[in-house]
Amino acid sequence: MRTLVVAGALVLAAPGLHAACDDPPREKVDWSKCSKQRLVLSRASLGEARFERALLVGMNFEAADLRRANFASAEATRCSFRGAVMEEAVLQKLVCVRSNFRDARLAKADLEKAEFHRCDLAGATLRGANLSKGDFGRSVFDRADLSGVNFKYSSLSRASLRGAKLEGADFAQAYLFAARLEATDLSSVKGLKQEQIELACGDAKTKLPAALKRPASWPCTE
Repeated sequence: MRTLVVAGALVLAAPGLHAACDDPPREKVDWSKCSKQRLVLSRASLGEARFERALLVGMNFEAADLRRANFASAEATRCSFRGAVMEEAVLQKLVCVRSNFRDARLAKADLEKAEFHRCDLAGATLRGANLSKGDFGRSVFDRADLSGVNFKYSSLSRASLRGAKLEGADFAQAYLFAARLEATDLSSVKGLKQEQIELACGDAKTKLPAALKRPASWPCTE
């Protein structure tokens, strides 16, 4: 009997096993498939934490360290990631609703097939991030650093990119219906076609690639 008890203890202590949802927040904590509501984790150290398929409601991650954290296929509603450090984080298929990412640092993060609905990413840094095949409808990227971002096949319908930095960003096959591009420099982006620009909204301060023409419909009415 004693042997069985010791063996069980060893199994429970073995590294890599799924952590309980009531484990305290820390680096590499595993809250996969957990439901978390209204926790204040501002400035918490959560590097490489796992939130895959988690349900997050009203969470406060402001200025938290979430480098290389994994939010794949999770749901985040009315959460705040304002000023969070999320470089190289995995946000594939993350569904985000009305969440705040203002001034967050998301360089080289993977947001492939993510769905961000009415989220605020104003002033965020997403340099080199992958936003391909995602849906960012009505989200705000004003003044964000989107240099080198991959927007291939993404929907930016009614999103706002006013004054965003877009050097080297790839817009191949991106859907730009009513996307706000006022005062935005698009002169060095890749993959942008005239038909995409015709759907979008710019103004006299919008800079286009040399091969494209300013649509007669600009500026758009509100």
